Amino acid sequence: MIPRLGVNIDHVATLRQARGEDYPSVVDAAQVSLSNGADQITIHLREDRRHIQDTDVETVRLVTKRFGKPLNLEMGVNPEIVEIAIASTPEWICLVPEKRQEKTTEGGLDLLDDANFIRIEEAVKKLKSSIKDVKISLFLEAKIEVLIRATQLNIDAVEIHTGEYARVFANGDDVGRYIEQYKAAKEFLTNNKIATHAGHGLTEESVVPLLESKIFEEYNIGHWIICHALFNGLSNTVKNLKSVFEAHPLK
Repeated sequence: MIPRLGVNIDHVATLRQARGEDYPSVVDAAQVSLSNGADQITIHLREDRRHIQDTDVETVRLVTKRFGKPLNLEMGVNPEIVEIAIASTPEWICLVPEKRQEKTTEGGLDLLDDANFIRIEEAVKKLKSSIKDVKISLFLEAKIEVLIRATQLNIDAVEIHTGEYARVFANGDDVGRYIEQYKAAKEFLTNNKIATHAGHGLTEESVVPLLESKIFEEYNIGHWIICHALFNGLSNTVKNLKSVFEAHPLK
């Protein structure tokens, strides 16, 4: 079994929105990614619409349907975004924290705050009752006290925030403690019948120790892919990254 590669194409939209043009095309990005080995397409519809727009959700959804691959919609629990998700019926929804002033998602959801937990719980219930067979993941830190609260929700997976791991790796420092933390999270979640995914800040280099550790079933990678594609092409970048995944089967 090969770990799944989710290609996040948000930053294709970032380039488009920078000039207000209709290019580069997120539809083309989705098609190229899926044609070259991506197992799913991931997009984040933010409240401030800084990159992905409402219409992108519809058009990218059509592409993933045509390829028979999942759309993974990242989103906050804003009621307007919840309604858009319900209308677009993605196979996967990943609930993430969101702050207007952040450059990118800075950490996992805060499930320890009771008011926040209730908001997330209500969103999960509404999405599950409104979208047939939808699967929901939560973007979380690999902290057992947080994961314990996650088991109280009707979710299918946890996507572990790998941002700090990726920064430590990039600095050339030892990442062993993160690997051990992720292994403990994986064991706990597996025992509770919850799948374990990973995402944020990963590159072709930094994902290798995680693949070698055989912890995660799915990885969502975006910023590095789009940056690397500027010089190497999107098709080559996705194809080469997929070959790295294929060299590290889970079993």
